[in-house]
Amino acid sequence: MIVKFSKLKSHSLKKRQNESIRDFKETLIISSTFIFFSITVVYKKGSLMARSICKAHPGVTLAGHSGNWNFIFIPGTNLPEKTVLRFDILTDGEEGSWQLPSAAANIKLNCIWLTTGNEKKIIPKEVTQEGKTVFDFTLNNAVKAGDELVITMGSFGKTSEKKNTAQTYTQRRRPFHLYVDTKGKKVFPKEPEVFHLDVKGGELNNIRIIGPSVVARNDRFDLMLRFEDAFGNLTGYAPENTLIELSYDQLRENLNWKLFIPETGYLSLPNLYFNDPGTYRIKLTNLQNKKIYHSPPIECTPEAGNSLYWGMLHAESKRYKEVEDVENSLRNFRDDHALQFYAASVFEDEDSTPASDWKLLSSQIAQFNEEERFVSMLGFQWFGEPSTEGLRHFIYPKDNKPILRMKDTKSNTLKKIYRSHTPKELLSIPCLTMAKGYSFNFKEFNPEFERVVEIFNNFGSSECSAKKGNPFPIRTKGRKSGMSETEEGSIQKALSKNCRFGFVAGGSDRRGPYKDTLENDQIEYTDGLTAISCKDYSRDNLFQALYNRSCYATTGARIVVSFKIAGMPYGSELDTETKPGLEYNRHLEIKVSGTDKIKEIIIYRNLEKFKVIENLDNEHIFTLDDSENIKNIALTSADDRPNFIYYYMRVTQEDDSTAYITPIWIDHIVKTPSKGKTKAK
Repeated sequence: MIVKFSKLKSHSLKKRQNESIRDFKETLIISSTFIFFSITVVYKKGSLMARSICKAHPGVTLAGHSGNWNFIFIPGTNLPEKTVLRFDILTDGEEGSWQLPSAAANIKLNCIWLTTGNEKKIIPKEVTQEGKTVFDFTLNNAVKAGDELVITMGSFGKTSEKKNTAQTYTQRRRPFHLYVDTKGKKVFPKEPEVFHLDVKGGELNNIRIIGPSVVARNDRFDLMLRFEDAFGNLTGYAPENTLIELSYDQLRENLNWKLFIPETGYLSLPNLYFNDPGTYRIKLTNLQNKKIYHSPPIECTPEAGNSLYWGMLHAESKRYKEVEDVENSLRNFRDDHALQFYAASVFEDEDSTPASDWKLLSSQIAQFNEEERFVSMLGFQWFGEPSTEGLRHFIYPKDNKPILRMKDTKSNTLKKIYRSHTPKELLSIPCLTMAKGYSFNFKEFNPEFERVVEIFNNFGSSECSAKKGNPFPIRTKGRKSGMSETEEGSIQKALSKNCRFGFVAGGSDRRGPYKDTLENDQIEYTDGLTAISCKDYSRDNLFQALYNRSCYATTGARIVVSFKIAGMPYGSELDTETKPGLEYNRHLEIKVSGTDKIKEIIIYRNLEKFKVIENLDNEHIFTLDDSENIKNIALTSADDRPNFIYYYMRVTQEDDSTAYITPIWIDHIVKTPSKGKTKAK
């Protein structure tokens, strides 16, 4: 094919066509404001077919909308009888993707068929291709070049129910592929004919307010507003002249903001600040329907200190495959989920993550890591011996690190991995510790590398068993096989054995041992979030905060929690030698700012519920003294360490969103009177 460009002097649209036995030339004129250019495309005999036309009607739809979709194909050459047309919707049938129609002849709802010029309907055959369903239409009669073939997905007749449903996420020029085999042998060309359809955000359903969780008084910060449809897509689709009013507690009366909904679906409000310390919740009111939206709580402190950053450790995007589409996956977490940090969590085996994909992933993680905007960390999942090693998520603090594969003799056991690394080179996070078949019994717990443990992810919590009050147990519906809970991986039991770790949370996953969860009808919960408390927003500081256990987990809500004993925050280790008063009294300071009313706050002391507070407002501040002598309640450590006690919290809101707050440990150390040396008691 030869492409020629020539400048035309005339401002009128011209066409030139020259046909010969050997060559066919088609000239396309492109118009601009002042000049015209012609593009001459030369087709050599036998090299290319004349161009076919592919058109989707309607060409635009709303996410999650149900309707009849027509894909009009006008072939550029004659199609003989028995020609096979393979239509690929490019969907795997998962939740949120484009709905697969039925090809059964007796089905009239959500089906697929082809109509030729004589209006005869052709029902396709369903074919499995690379794990996906495609549809093969076989022509009963020859079709001339220029005739229309229409593939329709939807419902026959006048029914308005159960038509075909579009995907629930937006996508510009969403493709549908058509392969044409004129010989009828189902040997298709590599390059398909392509239909395109734009999927846009639906009707305004929610306004998400994204801002910091902790700010200092008079410090400037930005607020991002996301106008979303029912599926979380950005949308500007709202009644004309819809106005949004912004307000918050203690707002000065002379500030009365009215906002329009932009076509882009998002709006940035820069340089906001609060004059007085306290807890703030931004309030948006849709003046048309009076619907009210609130931001997560924002704590304004008297002076600058630690901030709180939200992100996901161990999660897979529901829209993009982490290995196949790394860039869009990272953008999805950063922009759509509004996360402040994320750690990659591909599986280590060659089939899931070949060396080339690991190299690409490492490169993209390095490029996306941007201080003060989004922290990306390199990581992978590793599945060792059940019970003794379990399922792991390894995270590196640096770029361009190797993936540790089970097939490699240097990294086929945890002990070998730990021997070949220093503690701050690699973070090892046990996951699903209570899932039977993937559990970790904590007998070989390594406090240097296993600084945090995943207490919750999309498939449940490993805090304790359902019988002991776990609100999110790991289990399946009915009697189907799948992941179930086992006591040996209980986090409460591990804490009572003096295993010391912080709490983190993970999201949804369909890889590795999680891949059969749909077939097993595994119960799923919300995606978890991890909150990290540190002063400066950078990868090094976030990783160091994880190492210091300065973090806690939630089931997805951005619940802001402060938990201190003797002025020291969650994750701290105290002792009665440096703070002798702790032997007789422990002063607990607690503040909870929720996204909903608080149903219950449970403070655990060792394995027991020490204090339960119920039915509170969104915010609750209180102090508590535990005056029982520590020697009467201390647990005996399994090794030669001192006796100890620990406290941790579980906060549950009215909407069942839950936060798990990392423990604070206190060692009971006394001095030997005669020698003045310390010993355990």
